[in-house]
Amino acid sequence: MFTFTVKSLVVASKGVRLRTLATAAAANGKAFSIPVINFSKFKQAQSAAEKQETAEEIVTAFKESGFVYLSNHGIPRGTVHVHSLAWEDPRANRGYVQIGRERVTQSSDPDEIAALREKAPDYKESMEIGRDWDSEWKNQWPKESDAPLYKQTMLDFFQTCHKLHVDVMRSIALGLDLGEQFFDDKINEQCHNLRLLSYPPIKSSLLEKDGQARAGAHSDYGTLTLLFQDSVGGLEVQNPHTKSFIPATPVPDTIVVNIGDLLSRWSNDVLRSTLHRVVAPTSKQVNDKEKVTPHRQSIAFFCNPNFSAEVTCLPNCGPHAKYPPVNAGDYIVGRLTATY
Repeated sequence: MFTFTVKSLVVASKGVRLRTLATAAAANGKAFSIPVINFSKFKQAQSAAEKQETAEEIVTAFKESGFVYLSNHGIPRGTVHVHSLAWEDPRANRGYVQIGRERVTQSSDPDEIAALREKAPDYKESMEIGRDWDSEWKNQWPKESDAPLYKQTMLDFFQTCHKLHVDVMRSIALGLDLGEQFFDDKINEQCHNLRLLSYPPIKSSLLEKDGQARAGAHSDYGTLTLLFQDSVGGLEVQNPHTKSFIPATPVPDTIVVNIGDLLSRWSNDVLRSTLHRVVAPTSKQVNDKEKVTPHRQSIAFFCNPNFSAEVTCLPNCGPHAKYPPVNAGDYIVGRLTATY
């Protein structure tokens, strides 16, 4: 059994002006950056023009890097505890995932993924829930006596993240000139997953194997991912121009938000789904011969369309669709089946 605690996920902004981080020069001379965007300017806009300006700022960032740091997002501080219960099935995508079970990759070949898992598994463990009213796939809850208030805390946080997903999708719709509520009836079934991640301390030598990482290079599957990081760091984002990986340094009081493959596909690749990975942060010398990387914790909320939704090229996203229509549920389950 593992215990996972994240305290003070997000602290209210103090009004400090935050500078753009994770910046590198691109091959074409244009800087690659992950901007910090004040989301209160969208949610609490004083005018339609201010709301539109913020929406366009968000869409521009998602077009260029696929990532933003979202500040003043409205999610309160909180505490989450996780105890182990077994991950069941890719269709359910719920429960505890032990170290080495998952191997995130861009490959869709089951044999290649199995070989990667054997050679260099992702060194992390996680606990995951979905919507609690699903009639077929149930969340795996510990006894209330073992983890008081755990279930209610998780369910409340799930709803909080869903509401932020709706708001960010509305900003994207407005920025793409689709109408602010365009996505509302396509994401209202809450087919999301809330994942608590623990990256245990590990000897640095074990992470020096070919291809070994805390989480290998991958893109996410759905519409958006909301990532709550601790201060340890390790997340890196690939510069699509140079293919080099740039650290996405933790920024206090922000959520990292990135585009997933389905929203990129939906937008005809107007919005960028960017490769990212988790590598070992600076290690600590424990003796003359060995170093150990520190424990890292994060929370990821994987936002998805309704599993019944048809993902087809959006209006205003090019004259010709690059991809055929696809059922959102079939696509995500297919990706998860290959990953695990």
